[in-house]
Amino acid sequence: MANKSANVSVRVSPEIKQQAEAVLEKLGIPVSVLIDTLYRQVIYTGGIPYPLTIPKLPTLDTMSKADFDTMMEKGYNQAIADEGVKLDAAFDDLRKKNGVQR
Repeated sequence: MANKSANVSVRVSPEIKQQAEAVLEKLGIPVSVLIDTLYRQVIYTGGIPYPLTIPKLPTLDTMSKADFDTMMEKGYNQAIADEGVKLDAAFDDLRKKNGVQR
C-alpha cells in the first residue's frame, strides 16, 4: 500500500461540513476515505465522476400561458381547501430534514 502523507485543506461552510459529516458518520465512512475515493474516481474517469448540471425548474419564461394558469389555479385551489403548510412549519420541516438548528 502506498504511503499516505499528502494533506488536502479546503474551506467550506460550517453547515455544509456538519451535514456532510453527519451523513458520512451514518455510513461509517471517514472523510479521508471519501476524499481518497473521489480523487481515485477523478483519475479513473478522467474527470468529475458525476454530472455538474443546473436542474431545469419551470419558470415563467419557460412555461406556456396555459401551463402557468394551470399551476396558479392548482395553488389557489389548494389554498382555498386549506391543503397548504404554514410557512413556519414548512421552514421548520426543512431545517429538521437538513439537520440545521435554529
